[in-house]
Formats: sequence, structure tokens, C-alpha cells
Amino acid sequence: MTFKPTVLAVEAGRELRWLGQFLVPGLFDGEHSFRLEELPSGRTRLTQAERFHGMLVGISGGALEKTRLGFEQMNRALKQRAEAAVA
Repeated sequence: MTFKPTVLAVEAGRELRWLGQFLVPGLFDGEHSFRLEELPSGRTRLTQAERFHGMLVGISGGALEKTRLGFEQMNRALKQRAEAAVA
């Protein structure tokens, strides 16, 4: 699937969120977000989320599982890079 996302929120150093829709709104929509939260001792928590909704979501389980696995791989790689940059 190819999405042409619409940016919903941009807050420098805190949040980036967008909505992608397949063909027409309500058919297969995905809202993706990255949020940064400042933690004690100068640490930062990154929360990445994807929420899907629409008529085709129920029949797209295999594709969504691959998407989830890809996000988990990206999160691990990002964590390694961030921690290596601090070390």
C-alpha cells in the first residue's frame, strides 16, 4: 500500500504525528506518531505508535504484523544509535 500522509501535529523536540489514508478516508487509515518525553537525569523516552482504523483493517492482519515487526526493528536500531552517541 502507498500512503500520502497528512501531517497532523509537529512540536519541535516533542511530537510528530501524521495520518495516511488508502484510496478514500475510512477504508484503511493509519495514524502514526513519535513522542518524546523528558525523564529524570537527562534521559528521554521515545514512544512510537500506529493506530489503524477503517473497513479493511480486519482483513489486513498479516500486513499489520509485518508493519509491527518493522517498527520494533526500527526502535531497537534507534535505541542502539542513541545510546552509542551518548557513550
